[in-house]
Amino acid sequence: MVSANREMVVYCFDALVAHYNSEDAPPPAFDEGHHPLFVTWKKVVNGGEPRLRGCIGTLEARWLINGFKDYALNSALRDRRFPPIQAKELPSLECTVSILTDYENANHYLDWEVGKHGIIIEFTDPDNNTRRSATYLPEVAANEGWTKVEAIDSLMRKAGYNGHITDSVRKRIMLTRYQSTLCTMHYGEYVAYVKAARGEAPSIVGAKPGNN
Repeated sequence: MVSANREMVVYCFDALVAHYNSEDAPPPAFDEGHHPLFVTWKKVVNGGEPRLRGCIGTLEARWLINGFKDYALNSALRDRRFPPIQAKELPSLECTVSILTDYENANHYLDWEVGKHGIIIEFTDPDNNTRRSATYLPEVAANEGWTKVEAIDSLMRKAGYNGHITDSVRKRIMLTRYQSTLCTMHYGEYVAYVKAARGEAPSIVGAKPGNN
């Protein structure tokens, strides 16, 4: 099984830097594979807790090289919850890559473990008969300090359900659980990696160290 590693994170940073510089990213230093994946960008300001800046991925298997390139850019520039990340923000960013594994159909909406499983919910909106779905990666509920019910309720809102959430509504949910491997790297670690591997630091148009 392929596990998330720092070379994958480096490639995501490379893809974003190349975008800002209007050039091609260097070839990746990891082996190709075929897996579902996510790319998450967070911003660290004044030494505080990292704040989500973009997160997009695919629950369907993708070839890793094209997948990480596409979702590094999509999550940085096209997450509708946030404005596009600007080049000047790069020094404050950290990137996490996730490779998803071990998909299982759950018996009910509570048949999963906080901190171990990511969850995909699918349900029919009782108010308008619309099919809705959404996912949280395994680390989300644990990082937020949620119970399983709190995570489910939040995920229903993420899926677009605006009605009253009751236990009978929750029981409509079809839940798929999964696990993941992940790797996180801050921009400063990325710069150090590039210096060691390529002999010089990355140069980014419009990015100045220390800018937020």
